[in-house]
Amino acid sequence: MSRSDEGRDTYREFTGAVNMKPAELSTWLETDESKRVGWRKGTKGGESVGHESGRRIIGLLRRRRDQLSEADYRHMRKVVGYVRRHLAQRPSGDVRDTKWRWSLMNWGHDPLK
Repeated sequence: MSRSDEGRDTYREFTGAVNMKPAELSTWLETDESKRVGWRKGTKGGESVGHESGRRIIGLLRRRRDQLSEADYRHMRKVVGYVRRHLAQRPSGDVRDTKWRWSLMNWGHDPLK
């Protein structure tokens, strides 16, 4: 597989996994629920990894494909992997107001869509 094929596949998987639009994700990231979930690296009370990823996802969605770097494609693959793993751990019952859903939404995927 060529680099361009790999990039095209990564982009397609990323845009399939991320089902929130940039403005929608930006609004979500401002909510208390968004800020309450996720693993925080470094200092206590800092931004969660997923929240930081959500901000980066907004930038990726707003850029043209020819503006994406190798680091951007690496992050896209990380997002796809996270969404797939997390979806496989779906809890039973109504997930509307769960940390599971909120965490996924920080990564740009709303499982209720």
